[in-house]
Amino acid sequence: MKTIFSGVQPTGTITLGNYIGAIKQFPALQENNNAIYCIVDQHAITVPQDRLELRKNIRSLAAMYIACGIDPKKSILFIQSEVPAHAQAGWMLQCVASIGELERMTQFKDKSTGKESVSAALLTYPPLMAADILLYNTDIVPVGEDQKQHIELTRDLAERFNKRYNDVLTIPDIQLPKEGARIKSLQEPTKKMSKSDTNSKATIRLLDTAKEIEKKIKSAVTDSEGIVKFDIENKPGVSNLLIIESALSGTAIADLEAKYEGKGYGDFKAGVAQAVIDHLTPIQERYYALIDSPELDEILDEGAVKANAIASKTLKKMENAMGLGRKRR
Repeated sequence: MKTIFSGVQPTGTITLGNYIGAIKQFPALQENNNAIYCIVDQHAITVPQDRLELRKNIRSLAAMYIACGIDPKKSILFIQSEVPAHAQAGWMLQCVASIGELERMTQFKDKSTGKESVSAALLTYPPLMAADILLYNTDIVPVGEDQKQHIELTRDLAERFNKRYNDVLTIPDIQLPKEGARIKSLQEPTKKMSKSDTNSKATIRLLDTAKEIEKKIKSAVTDSEGIVKFDIENKPGVSNLLIIESALSGTAIADLEAKYEGKGYGDFKAGVAQAVIDHLTPIQERYYALIDSPELDEILDEGAVKANAIASKTLKKMENAMGLGRKRR
């Protein structure tokens, strides 16, 4: 059995792109693996957050994880800040990392360019992310392409720690998503669907109502040809909608092309909208049943206990390797 670790920041409602590209695959990863899913709230505060909104988002993400198929009997689900070893190990890995390699991180460059001041934590974000992963002896980290550089740094830091101190940390492998899982904006289908898009019509969120979903897909950008055909380069809008319906219905794109042969974009968009609604309805029902329930707190309490037990063992090995604290008799 392999240990799988994944962390998601609690910043806003999950989009359909997030779901299809990553979270939809999570339930399968918990079968025949040790799956650990973390709500990384300490990462979220590298940029300013409203404390009430952050608390709301943490709980919402936890409920959504479970609604999307994470089974607490098969996986560990917990909140990062409820396991102190993350911050402790993050500091220790900062002491192994160099400023130069942290400054070379693409995401730091993107988020700091043109700003008069950014938090120091934005620079030291990667060692904390490395700690998240390494504390659990992780074998595989499923991430998007945008996080590949951070996982490569995690591997470098683990190898450096092992060489400098002791062979304590497991070197994780990167698992990138399969091709075809990248969902694009409904309004600009050459760009990815983003929760930060200022155009509300561009993004479907998992908690959108059926009416909102219908309206957004109805207004999705296509083309003037009127033919439902998969062609990413020449028909990006139509292709994006085909990918969405295929991913959620389990129907091959070729079969969807046959389904819509001779039909206009009105019928096509109505079919895509219905596929999205049919898939998201049971997820939304489970989410709303959980969000204010004692069951969710029990799941998170149990997850924190299990995560603490694993993380504290690795942390102690790291401390002993670095010579921190007193030697216990």
